[in-house]
Formats: sequence, C-alpha cells, structure tokens
Amino acid sequence: MASLQERNNSYRVLFCYYGKLYSFTIGKVEKDEAENKVKQADYLLMRLKQRLVTLPDGVDIVTFIEHDGQPPNVPVLSQSPRKAVTLGHLKDRYLTTHANGTIEANSLYTCRLHLKHLTGFLGEGFPVGELYTAKLQDYVNHRAKAKISPVTIRKELASLRACWNWGEPMGLTEGKFPNKGLRYPKADEKPPFMTMAEIERQLKAGAPETIWETLYLQTHELTELLNYVKEKAAHSWIYPLFCFAAHTGARRSEIVRATVADIDISGNTVTIREKKKNKSKRTTRRVPLTPFLKKVLKNWLDIHPGDSCLFCHAGEIPRSKKRSLTTGHLSQKKRPTTLKGRLETVTIRPQQEAAALTCNEVHDHFKRTLLNSKWEKIPGLHTLRHSFISACATKGIDQRLVQEWAGHTNEATSRRYRHLYPSSQQEAIRSVFR
Repeated sequence: MASLQERNNSYRVLFCYYGKLYSFTIGKVEKDEAENKVKQADYLLMRLKQRLVTLPDGVDIVTFIEHDGQPPNVPVLSQSPRKAVTLGHLKDRYLTTHANGTIEANSLYTCRLHLKHLTGFLGEGFPVGELYTAKLQDYVNHRAKAKISPVTIRKELASLRACWNWGEPMGLTEGKFPNKGLRYPKADEKPPFMTMAEIERQLKAGAPETIWETLYLQTHELTELLNYVKEKAAHSWIYPLFCFAAHTGARRSEIVRATVADIDISGNTVTIREKKKNKSKRTTRRVPLTPFLKKVLKNWLDIHPGDSCLFCHAGEIPRSKKRSLTTGHLSQKKRPTTLKGRLETVTIRPQQEAAALTCNEVHDHFKRTLLNSKWEKIPGLHTLRHSFISACATKGIDQRLVQEWAGHTNEATSRRYRHLYPSSQQEAIRSVFR
C-alpha cells in the first residue's frame, strides 16, 4: 500500500514492492494532486500483484510507478512481460547450481527434502515476491500441527533462507528473507548421551524408542562390538571401517571420503577430510592413530583392492544396483510374468573394478552386519562417533583436544558431553562436600 509523506511543503510517495520499501518525490504540488498520485500508485501495485500488468524488462519499479505505468522510451506495444519468479523455479536453480560439489551430497539431499516440503505447502508456482512473514508463519503452524520437531522446522526454513540469499545476487529475489518475527513451538533440549543400560532403564520408565539416538558405547562394549563385527562381517572392508569409526570419531561422509594417502602409519596420524566446517574451502583435521587402529589398518592395506579410496569394494555384491553379477532387472510392475520374459532383459554385468563406497552402502552393510544381535538397536555409524568422544570425555581428556579431534564447531554439541568429564566435576563437588 502506498502512502504520502510531506517535507517542507514537498511531497513524496512511499510504497512496498516484494517486501522492500521504495519512494519517489512528487515535488511542491497541491495536496489533492499528491493524494491522486498515491491512489494511482496503489492501483498499479494492485494490478501488478494480480498479474494484470507486468514490469517491462530493464525498467525498475520506481520508474514504472512514477510514470503511471508508462515509463519513457518504452513503447507500450514493445513491452516484453517479465515472468514472475516462482518458488519452484528458485528451488530448481539453487539445487542445480549446488549439485557441482559446492555443498556436500548429504547436505544437498537434506536441503532438497526441506524445499520439497516447502513447495508442497506453498506450491511450485507460488510467486517468490509474495513470500511474506505471514506465509512463513502459516507454514510453521502447519508443520507444528503435523507434530514435526521445532528443530526440523527451523532447519527447513534455514534451507529456504539459504536459497533466498543465493537468489538475491542472481536477480531472483529481492530484499531480506522475511523470517523476522516468526514464532516457533518451544523445543525440548536434546537429552545427554547415555549408555545402553541407562537407555534400557529409560525405556522401562516409558521413554520413546527415539532415545536410542543418544546411545554411546563404553570402551568394553566397543571392544565386544568390534569382535562381533570381525566375526560376522560379510566383506573384508567392513571390520576395518567399524574400527576406523570407533577409534577416530569420523563422520560417515568423512570415512567415505578418506584415501589411502590420508593414513600416516609412521607418523601415527590420520587426516580427516572435512566439508562442513568452511563453506568456501575444504578443510582437514588430524587425529592420532591408536595402536589398535594402526594394526587393523596395516592388515587392511595388505589386502586393499588398490583404489585410492581407503574403503572400497571390488567384488560382486548380490542384489546391489551397481555391483550385482547381472543387470537389466525390471521392477515388479514392469517385468513379464514368465521366467523367459524376465531373462530377456537381463545381461551379465561387466567386471567391476574397485570403487569407493557410498554412504548408503555403508549404512546398509552396517545394519546387515548387526541384524539379529544385541547391537541391532544401534541407529547408525554415528553412534561410534558418540562413543569415541564419550570415551575420551570419560577418561578426562582435555575438552579442547576432543573438540579438535571430533571437528566440533558448535558449543551446544560439546555441551551434551560435559556430564561425562568426571575428573573436574567430581573434584569440584568434593571441594564443597567432603
């Protein structure tokens, strides 16, 4: 809506367009004339919103409104309509641009999922210029009603904000992302990490199954787990990968990126290739090799398939989409009903060379290895990262060292482990109550 402002007997018109404030000066005219100009501006803005008129290419909104929709040097018949940027267009451009490796694959997958939820609610054809705080609040309320965690809702809008901020220099969005003033449901603080025994007691008291996400294994449990994996592993890379995760605290994506050259056996260190710490460059951190992990990696490197990646697979994997013996199998809906018809599309796959594992392959074999055992409740490889950090904390290792080895940048994450630093806490309480 346009408004009138008077300064020293001179008038100017103020108006908002796509959430940004604009103005132009009318000059020293009669008040009635100035008010008529405001009404004309309101009318043009309404027509633009209803898409009954369009902003010509090369013409800014101030010039368009100031000249009553007929800017100079732009014949009416030659005005080419400017297509409004939709949320779907902005999303596709953003994801396509960042598919070149500027964002880690897992992060890009999560971002794509977040934007899918947003476009599902607002619509692929929703004009980006009409995205105001009220619309975002409607989305927050919608997700909260669906019992989605407030943390997840914030992350979804953070993905949209990143998309919006990228779009501004590209000419796809204008102004600041309209999230100021949003109200989210109150979130519960994440519980501290717990041992398996603590979680089982919590479950008996009525805690939800999601509490397994807080699991960390004690050192004797880690030893027992690794011995079990060594016995049950279906492939030679599984056991050393488990050991690597348990003795370095590396994330799954970091383990998949590890190369043979990152292992310095003589220097007793392993280089972890990071991707999340810095958006503009790839960073690394170093973790000391434990004697146990050093021995395991030496044995693994003796039988390594030869690829540059530390953990890779060269053999056949039954039912794998990439490494099965045959290929060309059709889905259940498309395949013929007869055996002969099914075999007509199937061919022998060429021999597969050693290739890096994917995150999905690692998780799949993690769950397969632990299936039907006392360890099957472990949610994923990230539990071994929790266990590494917790083991260091329990032994009283300096928190700064643990943060450096784990690559923590978030103080809130480190805070969840503080109850496991026994030396300083016990000494502090004993100094008060002897």
